[in-house]
Amino acid sequence: MTLTDLDINKTYTYADYFKWRFEERVELIKGRIFRMSPAPNRMHQKLSGHIFTRLSVFLDGKKCQVYSAPFDVRLPRKSKEDREIITVLQPDICVICDHEKLDERGCVGAPDLVVEILSPGNNSKELKHKYEVYEESGVREYWVVSPQDQTFTVYKLVNDSFQATRIMVEGDVVKSVAIEGFSLDLSDLFKNLN
Repeated sequence: MTLTDLDINKTYTYADYFKWRFEERVELIKGRIFRMSPAPNRMHQKLSGHIFTRLSVFLDGKKCQVYSAPFDVRLPRKSKEDREIITVLQPDICVICDHEKLDERGCVGAPDLVVEILSPGNNSKELKHKYEVYEESGVREYWVVSPQDQTFTVYKLVNDSFQATRIMVEGDVVKSVAIEGFSLDLSDLFKNLN
């Protein structure tokens, strides 16, 4: 089976997704198939590695755990049954503090923190579709990093709706509300990106 064998107008579930064995990586958002960008470019990988390392060091010995893509995050609406889950994402980085949400296949339920790094061609998916499902599912904090613009936006869940910070740039420090005590210096993050 290849991706082209699938009907893009059909609604799929995690049960379908789990059976697929083609080389292209995809995500399901509300049952629709979204192709993932080709392998991330060097700048994307550099940013992802920096953020993951900082989180990993900070969380060492603590309750929360950090994961990087590929790592399936299943966002159930009502039932946790595979055939009922229609949203499966692979965030660049996520932090989960509730171990009950973790199983051998990834995470079932909203992570506490999700980090997405924009790549050319995926901006609308990240900024519209993923934003909506992260907000609906209760992700406490959503970070969107743009390597091209060297900007960083934090969305914090307040009364079931995301509230955005101002766009942050080099010289700013991000202070997480989801991961108490964690901060990220954007001067360190964006230096040496060339």
